[in-house]
Amino acid sequence: MTTEWLDWIGREQRSADQLDPPLAARWCATFDRDAPPGDAMPQGIHLCLCTPEARTGQLGADGHPSREDSPASFLPPVPLPRRMWASSAIRFHAPISIGSAIDRVSRVVSIEAKSGSRGDMVFVDIDHETGADGQLAVTERQTLVYLEAQDSAAPLVPPQPTGETFDPSAWEAHHIATPDERLLFRFSALTFNTHRIHYDAPYARDVERYRGLVVHGPLIASLLLQFAAGSFGENRLASFSFRGVSPAIGGEPLHLVMRGGGEAIEMGAFATDGRQVTKASASLV
Repeated sequence: MTTEWLDWIGREQRSADQLDPPLAARWCATFDRDAPPGDAMPQGIHLCLCTPEARTGQLGADGHPSREDSPASFLPPVPLPRRMWASSAIRFHAPISIGSAIDRVSRVVSIEAKSGSRGDMVFVDIDHETGADGQLAVTERQTLVYLEAQDSAAPLVPPQPTGETFDPSAWEAHHIATPDERLLFRFSALTFNTHRIHYDAPYARDVERYRGLVVHGPLIASLLLQFAAGSFGENRLASFSFRGVSPAIGGEPLHLVMRGGGEAIEMGAFATDGRQVTKASASLV
């Protein structure tokens, strides 16, 4: 545990929302899906609920809300400028239906400073409890990571695709999805996410040194959840975890793969040249 930000351990943030029919329709339109046959929405809809409400004037240079050393600040004032959604471990307790009143309690549970190949890093674990009409629907342990600034001469990441091709033969199910700039824009709008790496190509390239626009981690997670639903049915997962391994670039194909079943479902997303982008696992109810 990092002692510098001990005052932030246990801080809570409460938010409320409603899964109204227009939001449900926009979610379905974003993913080229028909409306569900009943009121229960597919798993993953919680990622678009209780979104940030920071005013535009409160946003930092990267588009995220500025972090302040203040009792009103939910997240600690980590000085490292780059922020990423590193991973999530999710448990589904009940479906979320259209029309539900949503409440969420978020709590900072851990802050850890580390050093690695990327330099200094700070990991922040946050627990989220999402309820729908007073019933617990989703619990999630989200990990954020803060990173050092990139040198302006640093190589762009990820590297240009090689001549290699992804081989899906070791997986039982395989689907190709291409999250292009339009999908990135719509997902940013659904989640009220103003992080500039998802829509500002010059910023993504020149400041954070990505080769192109970066696909949101929770967008890839949403695609994997829908991929699983295609095999097992809607609202069949009891748990789902994902971890970002390498950036996915907008407009480039992603190979979604899956194998196993029951309590041991292995999933992943790979770039066309075989580079793994996301590791994931799931279990059935």
